[in-house]
Amino acid sequence: MPNKIKFNKDFPNIAESNKLFERSEGLIPAYTQTLAKGPTQWIKGIAPKYLKKGKGSHVWDVDGNMYIDYNMGIGPVVLGYCYDKVDDAIRKQLDDGITFSLMHPLEVELSEKIRRVIPNAESVRFSKTGCDVTTAAVRVARAFTKREKVLCCGYHGWHDWYISVTDRNAGIPEGVKDLTFTFNYNDIESLIQSIDSDTACVILEPFVFEEEKNNFLKEVQDVCKKNGTLLIFDEMWTGFRIAVGGAQEYFGVTPDLACYSKAIANGMPISVITGREDVMRLFDKDVFFFTTFGGEALSMAAAMATIDEIKTKNVPEFLSRQGGKLKEGYNKIAAELGIGFTKCNGYNCRTIITFDAASGNPLEMKSLVQQEMIKRGILWGGFHNMCYSHTDEDIKYTLKAYEDVLPVLQKAVNEKNVGSCLKGDTVEPVFRKTSNFNVKPKIVH
Repeated sequence: MPNKIKFNKDFPNIAESNKLFERSEGLIPAYTQTLAKGPTQWIKGIAPKYLKKGKGSHVWDVDGNMYIDYNMGIGPVVLGYCYDKVDDAIRKQLDDGITFSLMHPLEVELSEKIRRVIPNAESVRFSKTGCDVTTAAVRVARAFTKREKVLCCGYHGWHDWYISVTDRNAGIPEGVKDLTFTFNYNDIESLIQSIDSDTACVILEPFVFEEEKNNFLKEVQDVCKKNGTLLIFDEMWTGFRIAVGGAQEYFGVTPDLACYSKAIANGMPISVITGREDVMRLFDKDVFFFTTFGGEALSMAAAMATIDEIKTKNVPEFLSRQGGKLKEGYNKIAAELGIGFTKCNGYNCRTIITFDAASGNPLEMKSLVQQEMIKRGILWGGFHNMCYSHTDEDIKYTLKAYEDVLPVLQKAVNEKNVGSCLKGDTVEPVFRKTSNFNVKPKIVH
């Protein structure tokens, strides 16, 4: 019997999910195209593996189970699934075609629209994925500055220049690994100690979950300007969410280059690099950055409609309001129970539930909460990625679920048996080594 969004005495039947999963074994390496959607991030035997449809803030798996979704496609679905105005724009464009043999008017129209809302968008270029444009930004920064080294802070995609700082760096030449280094968020000294005369660019997520302190982003900008280094904002998560103009608008710091994807088209595949005209001009001939599907019209039509909705409906304010209810509600429930080992943190539009390692294994605690939330019809990966379709009813139901689940977690932690309460395998970390923090680049003599 499929789950509905209510308390279920039984866990969801995921027989069809399991059949599909078995068919993928040996066929699809790692089983998935997107790590956060794959089996390592969801408790095995309990969580569904394949979703079939969505509407608003709700999704249905292949077995017919229905859930409130707080992952929202791992970020892109900012308005809600099957959002009528966006889908209508896609259908209208579909009548005329998808990809053409010459440029399409939407390339100009969407660029103009982006220039009106993003502070640094003197020039605009499009591609399909986030790591396309972060890599393009790094390349053009190297060309402009005639330097090679990169300092990064956050997650910037799978390409060699970034992923070399993680433990998933097989196949990357040592020479490439020697060119990228990291610094700590909200720690300006870690940047000052790492930047040098061969640093082409500093690329960072304006925030991940930790809130900015002491004008950190402005200080980063000042350090970059003093060093002749370009500043790049990776706004995959902040763009069109924290403000219409993204973190640039919200924090009042204008980077040299900025990169967007996810929320800009409510689920359609498109990415954007914006920036100073003198830097971006190098894409004319000096820096090669072209792709067959960069001007694909369905995604551009979706982006036009999505940006209009975000502006007209003041979506960032809504996301903050609804997300704030969840954050404050979760922390209130934990405080009333006397639980000090878990907290909801982050900017309201996208928050994370954290667990204190001093009280047990954080991944086991996360797995237990995930298990119990799924039982209650909530697709929960430890985050609240808010969308415009998350209703007051969704919030109320979710907080009631937390009221039921946190005592279960508290009891398991107190009895030191969280692992034995799990019905499936513990979720896994994405990376074991996330960076070479505070490793100063090799000095060029």
